[in-house]
Amino acid sequence: MSENNERQLPPKTCSIEKLVTNKRDVEKVLMGTKSATRRNGRYADVGEILVLNNKKFVVDQVYQQTLGELTDEMVNREGYASVEDYKKSILSFHPGMPWLPDMTVWVHEFHMAAE
Repeated sequence: MSENNERQLPPKTCSIEKLVTNKRDVEKVLMGTKSATRRNGRYADVGEILVLNNKKFVVDQVYQQTLGELTDEMVNREGYASVEDYKKSILSFHPGMPWLPDMTVWVHEFHMAAE
């Protein structure tokens, strides 16, 4: 994963302020049960700061992967118990969206910044 961050990333498609906006996801991040999010575009650079409820989170990794590569361990960082739970949640937010194993998403991993 880190080798992906060493090569040049394409321009961001959205701002970091839109990385985590769903109320339930914000709560998961603040409780420490969510430390990654996947998007269809790149929303942050490594080292960039995400601010949620006046708490700062540092982006550690930004890389691409396919939905078919997801494991339960990976979606645990998203705050879900299993890939199936994650899939159901994503499809509930995006009605009509197909779940395609070869669909590529951007993974953004982060941690809470030291005070």
